[in-house]
Amino acid sequence: MTGSRHNNRGRGVPSCEGIKDASITPNTTASGTGTATTTTGSATTGDRGKHTVHWFRKGLRLHDNPSLREGLNGANTFRCVFVIDPWSAGSKSIGINKWRFLLQCLEDLDASLRKLNSRLFVIRGQPADVLPKIFREWGTTNLTFEEDPEPFGRARDHNITTLCRELGISVLQMVSHTLYKLDEILDRNGGKPPLTYHQFQNIVAEMDPPVPPVPTITAECIGDAFTPLREDHDDLYGVPTLEELGFDTEGLQSSVWVGGESEALARLERHLGRKAWVASFGRPKMTPQSLLPNQTSLSPYLRFGCLSTRLFYYQLRDLYRKIKKASPPLSLHGQLLWREFFYCAATKNPNFDRMQGNPICLQIPWDKNNEALAKWANGQTGFPWIDAIMTQLREEGWIHHLARHAVACFLTRGDLWISWEEGMKIFDQLLLDADWSVNAGMWMWLSCSSFFQQFFHCYCPVRFGRKADPNGDYIRRYLPVLKNYPTRYIHEPWVAPLCVQKSAKCIIGRDYSLPMVNHSKSSRINIERMKQVYQQLSKYRDNGIIANGETLGLMRIIGHTSKPAEEQEAIKKQALSPHTSAATDDKKMITNSFDPTILPNE
Repeated sequence: MTGSRHNNRGRGVPSCEGIKDASITPNTTASGTGTATTTTGSATTGDRGKHTVHWFRKGLRLHDNPSLREGLNGANTFRCVFVIDPWSAGSKSIGINKWRFLLQCLEDLDASLRKLNSRLFVIRGQPADVLPKIFREWGTTNLTFEEDPEPFGRARDHNITTLCRELGISVLQMVSHTLYKLDEILDRNGGKPPLTYHQFQNIVAEMDPPVPPVPTITAECIGDAFTPLREDHDDLYGVPTLEELGFDTEGLQSSVWVGGESEALARLERHLGRKAWVASFGRPKMTPQSLLPNQTSLSPYLRFGCLSTRLFYYQLRDLYRKIKKASPPLSLHGQLLWREFFYCAATKNPNFDRMQGNPICLQIPWDKNNEALAKWANGQTGFPWIDAIMTQLREEGWIHHLARHAVACFLTRGDLWISWEEGMKIFDQLLLDADWSVNAGMWMWLSCSSFFQQFFHCYCPVRFGRKADPNGDYIRRYLPVLKNYPTRYIHEPWVAPLCVQKSAKCIIGRDYSLPMVNHSKSSRINIERMKQVYQQLSKYRDNGIIANGETLGLMRIIGHTSKPAEEQEAIKKQALSPHTSAATDDKKMITNSFDPTILPNE
């Protein structure tokens, strides 16, 4: 085993020296910031020195990494590890684009650590199995990691912390994936998550601003600590390739999104360089070009933690102040706060990603139709707008937020009446920025299962597509089989005369699918179904009947809605009226108020 001590590399970059940290004492939470928790095992570490392991999960970055920075304080040695489970790659529950993005993140992180005379240690296996083994082998005395806000991560980290206590290893976890410590938000709301965005905003507005980001890890931060390295490090701990994980890469398209902290910071610089957008402070205008990925999109980098939400928050705030000469409104950070809202709603709810047992989800008798689900997932619905979106998702791992609206509505309450849980699973497999909390929250929202009740607004897969892609360029890009269709017919090619279909070299029903449903008929039937579900809920509420936990939870959301009472009554009357139709104003739905599916990806 070899080890190299750090020299003066890193001069000329911001130093960590002189930056004051909240002091962390064993078995306490740092109350000054509410962002750190330390647990100490029974054994003392004074004689052995401090030997730190930092466990990367999300938070794949060296900037704004407070737990790693604290672990380096006074350390003799340090190692940065990432645990990868080869079995999960073989299960295909996560798509190849998402795996490729993750591996690129790890390669970039390893490259950054190399510049500090260190390396990333990629460990194969389950954390509970492999971490205690390497702790014993390395003589680890201190484990640090970023606090995970989600239920599964909380349970995993509790188990690892218990194991560390038995081994006499101290554990430090700090908040840096979210803007706020979520438990503090819950405490301010009587121990329960605020279930409307309006409630959430009111609570956050009364809290101190988020803790500012800490400086990037540099050689000065590391001091005399070093990483013991072996000559065969790459063989034992190198970042695996897709092929090594069992993926067939033949025919795999080049990356549209390149993972890693370096790319994330470059994109942030370009994102904030659009000073006109910041100065006008409005939602980006929808154009056909918006449907394509661009070099300022950030959402996958926030999901993997390549980019710090706190860095984004404060750099956006500072730029606003510089341009506007005023303090920004809370709504400036709406994209990040919606993300925070869903994290908060999910953090103590292990059933947040399912309907049954979920206290805030409406219980809807969805159909089970595997054939229809497969057609939707594979872009074979016969509706070019829907199929182009699902093709882009499968090929590139990203789609615009309005495209997400369209396909989610089509799968659930709009056309196919299939559970939002099935769509959520497909998004989790394919969508680069699909976080467990945000993804489940978005699907409940768009299916009107929670958070949003205006089910009579239904996206037409033809009219909405024409509004978003009037010339059909997006459809031609992702469905080349239709590239020769005239614009007049490209959104509904089945109505084109046979001579036009022959001229376009694409016969509908042979070369491209016929529509799998009659949208007008299906959407009207499904609106009636939703009416019945909400009428039943209304009976519970009006009659004071004690319902099951799921219904009670949803009543709490509706009962605390942020809309004025008169507006709510009008919405309720429209929703429950026997004359409500499936007709919608798709242009209005494109330009409506801010919604939770918009992440910093425009």
